Amino acid sequence: MRIVVLAGGLSTERDVSISSGILVANALREKGHEVVLLDVFTGYENNICDIDALFTNNYSFTDSFSVKETLSDISEVKENRLDKSDRFIGANVIEICNEADITFLALHGGAGENGQLQAAFDLLGIKYTGTGYLGSALAMNKGLTKSVLIQNKINTPAGEVFKAFDEALSWNVFPCVVKPCSGGSSVGIAVSNNREEYEKNLKQAFEYESEVVVEQFVKGREFSVGLIGGKPLPPIEIIPKSGFYDYASKYQTGATVEICPADIDEETDKRLRSSAAAAYEALHLDSYARIDYLVDDNGVEYCLEANTLPGMTPTSLLPQEAAVEGMSYADLCEKIIEISLEKQTD
Repeated sequence: MRIVVLAGGLSTERDVSISSGILVANALREKGHEVVLLDVFTGYENNICDIDALFTNNYSFTDSFSVKETLSDISEVKENRLDKSDRFIGANVIEICNEADITFLALHGGAGENGQLQAAFDLLGIKYTGTGYLGSALAMNKGLTKSVLIQNKINTPAGEVFKAFDEALSWNVFPCVVKPCSGGSSVGIAVSNNREEYEKNLKQAFEYESEVVVEQFVKGREFSVGLIGGKPLPPIEIIPKSGFYDYASKYQTGATVEICPADIDEETDKRLRSSAAAAYEALHLDSYARIDYLVDDNGVEYCLEANTLPGMTPTSLLPQEAAVEGMSYADLCEKIIEISLEKQTD
C-alpha cells in the first residue's frame, strides 16, 4: 500500500507531531508499505517532484527527532520555507497525497486537527486516518466539547468560556484550571490556587489564543481511555512525577509513571469505558480517539477532553493501551488505517 504520513505543521505541538510521524512511518515500512513522510507545511520543495520515486525510495523529510522540553520556534519554521508563504499546505503535498492509498495524519493541534484539513481532504477526495471534520472541530474546541458533554449528561468539571481577559475576571472559584480553548498537549494549561495566580495564568493562556476555558479544579487520579473503532481499550493511569501532567511530563521520557491496565476496581473500569464510549459518540468521533479523565476521591469520573489524533510518540498513551490488548505498535498503525479506509469507503 502507498501511504503518506503527514506531520509537522504550525501548531504548538509541531515537535510532538514530527516525533509521532517518524515512528508511524518506520512502523508502516516494517510492514512492507511504501511510505512518504512529509511536513504538511514545508511539503516537498524540490523543483522536480517524481512522486513514484518518492514512494519507491520511502522518502522522509527527516529521520531523527526528539521532543524538547520547550515549544518549537514557529517563526523560524516559517522563515525556512522557500516560498516564505503562510499557506498551511506546502508544496506538492496535495499532489503526493492524491497518489497515495491513504494519508496517515500524524498531526497534532491547529489546522491539522481542528477539522480544516479534514474538510479540505474531503473536498479533494483524499482518504485520511481519523475523525472527520465535524468531530475534529467539536473535540478541538474545549468550550464546545464541554457543551456537548453536558447536553449528553456526561459528567465534566463545571466551567465557563471567556473571550477577553477583563470578562474572565468575573470568575471567583479557586482552585481552578485555566486552559486555551483549542490547544493540546497541556500547552498553556495551569492550575490557579488564588486570584493572583489566576490573573497571571489567564494572561499566559490568552497569549496562545483569544478564547480561554476556566473550570473547577478536580483533585483526583488522572486516567485516559483510548478507543479504536468506538471500542474502549483498557484505561491507563497517569502519575506525573512533577505533580502536574504538563507538556514536559507528557513527552520527556521518565517524567511520568503510566500504569496500564490501571489499578482500579472493576466498577470504575466499567464506568470509565462506558463514559468514553458515550463521549466518542456524542462528539461524532470515528476511527480512533483518546478521552481523558479525572476520578476524584469519591470515585466520581470527570471527562476532561477528547483527542481525535492521539500522540504516537515513544511516551504516548494509546500505543500502551493497545499493547495490553496484544496489539503491537505497527499493528496499531495498520488497524487505524484499516478502520479509516472502511469508514471512507462506506
